Amino acid sequence: MELARTTSRFSFASNCGLFPVKCGNLRRYARGGGDLVGNSVTLRASGSSRRLESLVSNASARGGDEVETVVIERPGLAPFQVLAGSPAPLGATACDGGVNFAIYSSGATAAALCLFTLADLTANRVTEEVVLDPLINRTGNVWHVFLQGELDDMVYGYKFDGKLSPQEGHYFDYSRILLDPYAKAVISRGEYGVLGPGGDCWPQMAGMIPVSNEEFDWEGDLPLQYPQKDLIVYEMHVRGFTKHDSSETNSPGTYISAIKKLDHLKELGINCIELMPCHEFNELEYFSYNSIVGENNLNFWGYSTVNYFSPMIRYSSAGLANCGCDAINEFKTLVREAHKRGIEVLLDVVFNHTAEGNENGPMISFRGIDNSTYYMLAPKGEFYNYSGCGNTFNCNHPVVRQFIVDCLRYWVTEMHVDGFRFDLASIMTRSCSLWDPVNVYGNPIEGDMVTTGTPVGGPPLIEMISNDPILCKVKLIAEAWDAGGLYQVGSFPHSGIWSEWNGQYRDIVRQFIKGTDGFAGAFAQCLCGSPNLYQDGGRKPWHSINFICAHDGFTLADLVTYNNKYNLSNGEDNRDGENHNLSWNCGEEGEFASITVRRLRKRQMRNFFLCLMVSQGVPMIYMGDEYGHTKGGNNNTYCHDNYLNYFRWDRKEESSSDFYRFCRLMTKFRYECESLGLDEFPTSERLQWHGHQPKIPDWSETSRFVAFTMSDSVKGEIYVAFNTSHLPVTVTLPERSGYRWEPLVDTSKPVPYDFLSDDVPDRATAIKLYSHFLDSNLYPMLSYSSIILILQPDA
Repeated sequence: MELARTTSRFSFASNCGLFPVKCGNLRRYARGGGDLVGNSVTLRASGSSRRLESLVSNASARGGDEVETVVIERPGLAPFQVLAGSPAPLGATACDGGVNFAIYSSGATAAALCLFTLADLTANRVTEEVVLDPLINRTGNVWHVFLQGELDDMVYGYKFDGKLSPQEGHYFDYSRILLDPYAKAVISRGEYGVLGPGGDCWPQMAGMIPVSNEEFDWEGDLPLQYPQKDLIVYEMHVRGFTKHDSSETNSPGTYISAIKKLDHLKELGINCIELMPCHEFNELEYFSYNSIVGENNLNFWGYSTVNYFSPMIRYSSAGLANCGCDAINEFKTLVREAHKRGIEVLLDVVFNHTAEGNENGPMISFRGIDNSTYYMLAPKGEFYNYSGCGNTFNCNHPVVRQFIVDCLRYWVTEMHVDGFRFDLASIMTRSCSLWDPVNVYGNPIEGDMVTTGTPVGGPPLIEMISNDPILCKVKLIAEAWDAGGLYQVGSFPHSGIWSEWNGQYRDIVRQFIKGTDGFAGAFAQCLCGSPNLYQDGGRKPWHSINFICAHDGFTLADLVTYNNKYNLSNGEDNRDGENHNLSWNCGEEGEFASITVRRLRKRQMRNFFLCLMVSQGVPMIYMGDEYGHTKGGNNNTYCHDNYLNYFRWDRKEESSSDFYRFCRLMTKFRYECESLGLDEFPTSERLQWHGHQPKIPDWSETSRFVAFTMSDSVKGEIYVAFNTSHLPVTVTLPERSGYRWEPLVDTSKPVPYDFLSDDVPDRATAIKLYSHFLDSNLYPMLSYSSIILILQPDA
């Protein structure tokens, strides 16, 4: 029996069927010594892989035509057989009788698959190392191997060798064990905020090895597929939602505890949650003691991805149990239970940069596997920084865009999510860097060349997602700007299906509601779904995601409490965070203010929320705004794992008969009105603008009054008016023969008369108090107030 080079074809069974391999120098490497037995090499888990490599190489040199495999025997562990493997699909894939491993790396000259037990991973010790033969275990630029046998409770990583030349864009280092970009769960630390062995913030990470018999009971779950025009979106942080003691949940701050509070969202009228990053990230990335708050800074928000396929393991109550499978199932359970309550689930995804940062950042995965493929690089290897976070993901590179599509498909098909919000999505429209050192260093290039990072028309990634038969049917929302100055609100490449976070809506509404001159006309555009931005491009009102506040910036309560940001607790001398917040403190700075100022602030909060609910487009609410959550004027709380970012369930209960009641009734009113979620932009056939007098709108620079009537097939007709002047006004209402206007909402009124729902005590008496005005077709409006009137048949 001899090992030999041969040109015969060899087949092995995988989940993709029989994969033919052209065999030559068919060597299988593993740790340990061994004996030649029959047609295989049996290895014992001792010694070094170098001994095995020498053994197989020498046997190969003796000639012959038999093809051998290696069986690895491990004391206390089941043996497994090492076979050639398949280059597809990428990642670790459970097949009949084993697992196929495949990973892309175009520049590596050598590779090894590293296996760990959990105990060995904690000890930073490789359990088994399978060295891959480039002649057998490489097809094109994909390295692959098939391990046949039991791999339960094992995790894996890779080592790659090649050129270590940062100035040429290469960071290959065979001493580093790297995380597979396609790993479905990342195994490292199991408890949120707890350091690794020896106080390490970045302990060794490894990927979960899938098991073929893992099944999750979806209980018949199917996509809800709501028309986007019918959504009310709630931006939510999984940990922050239930971490506060007042949540009174088991395992607070986890996927499971969030399920216990979904009924709150249903009561509020939410039918879609947008989860802030739930991909695996390292919350210890910014770990350092903050003497101002007396605790450590963490990466709380999570906009620094380590792995795009893995859910955040430390958001699960299970932690590392079952090698991450239980954490995956907890996320699936959250999605399933949300769907049961009629709530869709969107993921906030960060494909603009990774946690590896610039050249000084950690080497975790992409950089050590194929740096010049995964990142945008300048001519001498520097990292482009359109993200503001040290690196820029090379989204439009053919390999990277396929990776992104694979990832999105996985979350839709395997995890049942309903769509995505893309952070700094404009980066996905920038041209990629196809690393070519010959051309980069000055040799002439024939034909046209697009500079790396230049915005391109019809970006390949956007077109690929838009035309994907699975992804084209889910919600796709772009944050249509980036840190490099590219601003595409209203012009993001959309293919008719992408919507946008409408930052212009936020800025215009903030300025008009606080009484800034010159915004009446722009405010009216916002109420109509921003046709000035979206109509000419063939899009609809629901392509505009309207919001007043989001995680990044002031909360709604702080927007009416602070003129200035107060970010000293972040430890950056108040330099971080946005300086231009378009906020107004209503006359006094800070929470401790006079009764008059506090009343005006609540009125302004109601004005903002009413505006959000009566605007065409898709309204988005930020977690906690429904009860008036405050962050003390901090508009950049990315690093705080504390009360600043925790939903206060006790405060929500205190607000249940006040602002929370108002928000709940306003969302209910929006659902009831056929006219407030239109599929098309409103026209003069159903919408009419008014000023202080009917049909005479004031679009002048000094106007602070906007009113409109809207015909509605359910309500008949509604009248909505905003007076953002410091002066009160009595408005003349449009006359409707045989009908009279009845007040429903007046933000200047105390609770419960701010919203005259059917359960308000003495509701009829409250309405009658206005009869002398309404009989004359008039209505008095206080300064900084808004109203909704309903047309009713004249009694």
